[in-house]
Amino acid sequence: MTEIIGKLFGSRGLGEVISPVIPVSGGFMHKMYKVCAGGKLYAVKHLNSEIMKRPGVMENYEKAEKLEKVLEKNSIPIVPALIINNVKMQEQDGEYFYIFNWQEGSITDWNAITIEQCRKAGNIQGKIHAIDYSDPESTKNTEVSENTEQESDIPDFKALTLEAKTQDNEIYPLLAENESLLKYAVEQMVSARKKLPDIETIIDDDMDPKNVMWYNDDPVVIDLECLDHGNPVSSVIQLSLQWAGVTTCSFDPEKMKAFFEGYHEAYDNGFRNYAEAFGLAYTWVEWLEYNIGRALGKCADEDERCLGVSEVKNTVARIKYIRDIEESVKMLMR
Repeated sequence: MTEIIGKLFGSRGLGEVISPVIPVSGGFMHKMYKVCAGGKLYAVKHLNSEIMKRPGVMENYEKAEKLEKVLEKNSIPIVPALIINNVKMQEQDGEYFYIFNWQEGSITDWNAITIEQCRKAGNIQGKIHAIDYSDPESTKNTEVSENTEQESDIPDFKALTLEAKTQDNEIYPLLAENESLLKYAVEQMVSARKKLPDIETIIDDDMDPKNVMWYNDDPVVIDLECLDHGNPVSSVIQLSLQWAGVTTCSFDPEKMKAFFEGYHEAYDNGFRNYAEAFGLAYTWVEWLEYNIGRALGKCADEDERCLGVSEVKNTVARIKYIRDIEESVKMLMR
């Protein structure tokens, strides 16, 4: 990778890369590197090669890049990918990259997130949803315009469990043990989507705590590849719960309250029936489905497969926790 990134920077006129290229912590799908070249520091995101093979992936990235520019124009605090040779995504030797100016700051540990940080994060999310922007090329999100769910979009955990059993994969016992829970979670998610109001905005469903950096107590949003048009109610439910600790199975109602307070300061569409839409909290089943695939070997290498196994275990535990706190959280949402 050092060689490829060196060629990438040389061909883009960014200067000679000074070794070493340093891996840094990033998300669960792509790899990040700290790169020094031409006397400047950069962050380089190497996009997952398996994801880049998916149908329609380039169109999704192009949409996110367009919306990233909209956020910049609306003064949302973000770290945008650099535009080089008139494009953001860079290709080198069959691999795909985004290059960013290095951002000083740090990600808050999941167990150290403060109430004030939740309020500020909610406010940013509200400002994104409040942007008055419509793309004539966009078609409305199916969650918004239709009260139907395509069967192909619904995780089939029965089939995935059978595949794990056939492989004698280590995740099989966990999936078999939680068959009824996963069935319930999918049903709740689908039901909640049918209750969403007919609203569409720009959304960033990936704006969880790992994708917000803090510098002098000021937040800056990173990793904007998931920008899209979608339903803001779905987005705020999922993100408020993540900032409130659901991801680490340590829910704090005061943090959720602070997130919503910050959110409504910036954007308020009048919707208040959040309890009936609580099933959106189970959207974790989609992340589970993806990681089951990785655990079953549908990924780039053994390291990624092992990450998939780990995330299957973490995500099942998270879904169990959400089920345990469901009624108490609904009471808070009413």
